[in-house]
Amino acid sequence: MVSAPTAPAATQLSIPALFARQQGRAEALRREAVSSRAARLRRLDAWLTDNRDAICEALYADFRKPAVETDVTEIWSSQTELRHTLRHLEQWAAPRRVGTPMALVGANGWVQAEPKGVTLIIAPWNYPFYLAVDPLISALAAGNAAIIKPSEMTPAVAELLARMCRELFDEAEVAVVQGDKDVATELLKLPFDHIFFTGSPQVGKIVMRAAAEHLTSVTLELGGKSPAVVDETANLRDAAEKIIWGKGLNAGQTCVAPDYVLVHEAVRDELVAEMRAATQRFYSPGGRPVSESDSFARIVNDHHFGRVAGLLEDARQQGAEVAFGGITDAAQRFIEPTVLLDAPADSRIMQEEIFGPLLPVSTFSSLSAAVDVVNTHPKPLALYVFTQDKENQRYLLQNIPAGGACVNETILHLAHPELPFGGFGNSGIGRCHGHAGFLAFSNEKSVLKQRVGLTSLKPLYPPYTNTVSKMVGLLLRWL
Repeated sequence: MVSAPTAPAATQLSIPALFARQQGRAEALRREAVSSRAARLRRLDAWLTDNRDAICEALYADFRKPAVETDVTEIWSSQTELRHTLRHLEQWAAPRRVGTPMALVGANGWVQAEPKGVTLIIAPWNYPFYLAVDPLISALAAGNAAIIKPSEMTPAVAELLARMCRELFDEAEVAVVQGDKDVATELLKLPFDHIFFTGSPQVGKIVMRAAAEHLTSVTLELGGKSPAVVDETANLRDAAEKIIWGKGLNAGQTCVAPDYVLVHEAVRDELVAEMRAATQRFYSPGGRPVSESDSFARIVNDHHFGRVAGLLEDARQQGAEVAFGGITDAAQRFIEPTVLLDAPADSRIMQEEIFGPLLPVSTFSSLSAAVDVVNTHPKPLALYVFTQDKENQRYLLQNIPAGGACVNETILHLAHPELPFGGFGNSGIGRCHGHAGFLAFSNEKSVLKQRVGLTSLKPLYPPYTNTVSKMVGLLLRWL
């Protein structure tokens, strides 16, 4: 295990004073060797391994997240990103040579990544550990200082993040600032060099407006209604299992969870039957109620429970049929995995991001009709295509704009460190993970080095004689 620095006391600094301290430290971080960045990441990796139980306990305390889900979606995902970054950090940080056009013969050029400086990471409540640590990995790899603002809706994880950073980092390098939206507002008044925000499109607009005051660059990982399109050639049992897994993960509180299903009308009933069977296998083995399952999380708080339960009730009142599920229990913030059929297009459940274990299913008769339905909504964060027909796959991927996509899978594109992750339009701005995350927290400085003395362009300097004019004509014609 890599030894950690002695843990400093909890910060007593005001937010502006903490920011100023990180600004002072950022200049030293800019000049550090890449090996120093790697050492911080290795300390973080060791801490994640040593504190696995504490991470699981914090997630369970906040919304009864099953330990296996925490292991996979919070710890394994973080360490996958971290170790991928460590393997490639030297390469990413090295100057990248570029070619030289004929008109600039004698010069050479390269792109040099440099830290942006002091960065702000605003983490959400749904994956409160991973979605704080993942951008932190990229920020540290790129050589930045960082302030993390965790969600106040998951206090156990927020306190764990604060302890982690106290044990691993000087607060001039990494610090956690806890609090509600007033604290976030105070942070957003400061001239950060980059802001990484994960949350809703509505709050993302607030963050972007605040960043505009300082011309601060932003990465916005937002959300939206991510569709799953199932054609008549799909393996329906396989599709059902993957859709139910993607929807049931974290009780549907996932930004890339399937938000609705469009299925070819010829196979709807069979798909629904397979989804019912998959739900029983996953969460109700032996016929036990899902509410007794140790494999199903709860809604994070009473407010969000009321919102999701309200979507279910509105859909019912609008005429949607509950194919299975539908049980709710406010006392334990439990909502059963629920599939609804034929929810009207103007119902709330078909207009709002659900962020819960409700799944509307509608039919289509042609792929073009399915595309039209999806494209009436803002561009989704994810698109899920289930087909065994290559032409159908090509058509759907080509005609539905989305931040990312999976073919015959859900969710897992997010876990692939070589795939840039992010939204499109209403679902986000910028990319994260792997090299894309490193670049998000870096300034790509373009450098041209010219030789001393005669260069290819000196003959074109003023005065612009006839000879110069002829040479420019040749340049335009041949180069």
